Amino acid sequence: MLTMLRLSAISLAAVLALPAHAQFRKPEDAIHYRQAVMTTMGNHFYARLGAMANGRIPFDPHLAVENAEITVMLSKLPWNAFPVGSEGTPSKAKSSVWAEQEKFKDLSEKMQAEMAKLLATAKTGNLDNYRLAYRATGNACKACHDHFTTE
Repeated sequence: MLTMLRLSAISLAAVLALPAHAQFRKPEDAIHYRQAVMTTMGNHFYARLGAMANGRIPFDPHLAVENAEITVMLSKLPWNAFPVGSEGTPSKAKSSVWAEQEKFKDLSEKMQAEMAKLLATAKTGNLDNYRLAYRATGNACKACHDHFTTE
């Protein structure tokens, strides 16, 4: 089951990554791509990793590592899907994404670094440290969302 989940996640990532390497034909393609990546990352981060960090389900270090590996991989994908012209409906991205590219890049890199730290912490199996790393990662996600999205 876990092998199937891992293969599914890798397959999804490969499929999602294909359009990122090609030029998006329409702005809507970029929007849908980045929304799909963010939704999938959010499902693994909040619904799975968060459930363990917040005690809604028992902490399982193996499951934490598996889901953290997926979120680390996904955290690298959406950033090239913000080409100029891909703002507007149905995007939730604010115009500040394009106006403040340096800050946007900085916050995305900080989030990716926190995701990597979360993975490293999950590998230790220490629940207290895992909870701290999860909160730090969530704060990094929130910092970007607070400044760059309408939600």
